[in-house]
Formats: sequence, C-alpha cells, structure tokens
Amino acid sequence: MEYKYEMHCHTGCVSRCGRVEPEEIVKLYKEKGYSGIVVTDHYSPMTFKVSRLACPQKEIDFYLSGYRRMKKAAGDDFDVFLGVELRHYFTANDYLIYGIDEDFLYNGGNLLNVWEKEVFERSKEKGCLVFQAHPFRTGIRRCNPDYIDGVEVFNGKTEKSLNEKALDWAKENNKLIVSGSDFHTVKNLAKGGIITNKKMKDNSELLTVLKSQDFKLIENY
Repeated sequence: MEYKYEMHCHTGCVSRCGRVEPEEIVKLYKEKGYSGIVVTDHYSPMTFKVSRLACPQKEIDFYLSGYRRMKKAAGDDFDVFLGVELRHYFTANDYLIYGIDEDFLYNGGNLLNVWEKEVFERSKEKGCLVFQAHPFRTGIRRCNPDYIDGVEVFNGKTEKSLNEKALDWAKENNKLIVSGSDFHTVKNLAKGGIITNKKMKDNSELLTVLKSQDFKLIENY
C-alpha cells in the first residue's frame, strides 16, 4: 500500500500569505488521498506582529495554532506533523526543518536571529533535518551545503526549470531531496509531497523515511 504526505504546507491562521484554514486543508488533502501533512508555517519576520519582531519566541502559542488546529481536525485516519519554514532577518532564504517538536520552538530563543550554521548545529543536536527550500527562486542565495541535510528539489509554486536546477545542485552536493506543494491556496493543492510504502505516525518514522530516501517524489505541474 502507498501513502502520500505533503511536506510543505502553510495555514491561513499563521502564515500571512496562507489563505486556507487548517480544518479545510485537512478536508482537501483527505479528498486527494493523502495520508498526512507536515505543517511548515512561516517562522519569519513577516509572520509576527511588529511589536514582537525582536522577540518572536513570546508568540509560540500563536505560531503553533495552525498545527494544533490541523491536528485536532485530522482524526485517527490522517497524520499531522510539526515542521517549520524558517527565514532569518534580512534574507529571502527559507529552510524547512523536519522532526521538530514544540519544545524546539519554546526553548529555542529568537530563531530569526540564528543563522544557517547555528540552526544546523541546533537541529543536529535535536536529531532534526534541515532542507533549503526552493533554492533557485529569484533573490535566494544558495547556502553553504555544509549547513543543510537536503534540498527541496520540487516546489509546487516554482517553475520547472528552477526545480531542475535544485535537483542538479542536490546531486552535486550529495544531499537528501524532498518535494512539497508549498500550499498556500487551493490552487497549490496536492502539487507535491512524497509517496512511501510505510505509514508514518511520528517524527521518528518521518525522519527515518527522509534519511532513507525510500520514497517517490510527487511532482504535479
């Protein structure tokens, strides 16, 4: 049996560019035959109130609200994992971090002010994986490959030629690969993700599958 998982998804209640509420996202993805979603809301300067930009760590309950609502709506037949799409101050680079838990966010301090090398080192300490998202979009700088585990080689909001460049870059640097829809609106629905032969129930199983690369990429243009 095959299982589909969305690896890059934003909720309308947390990510300012998101337009769909968590409960509706669950409904839509179930209808498309997916088994689960990794919620990767933006943890970026655009997410938090201006008054909290210097201390976003005080707004973690708000940040987690999309994940928590989606998890509550999911039921027993749909799995919801916590992830993050992190962007630091003064950059357009985005990093998908898989395998995090709520403690990672509550006790991580101001992650907007923690740059690539330190984020990677902290993630390693927690057993998480860091992927650079859509690395060939305009305005994005490819990071030092030493500070990531993998590359998002298919992004549902990115044109084919740039996704192909991302795949080439991942291969050149011997990095893990992943696919995600970059879901913000209904038109992004089920564009990407992975298909596995194993139903994943927790972060440990998610990380095992990502490390093994024992899956097929979903790539729907």
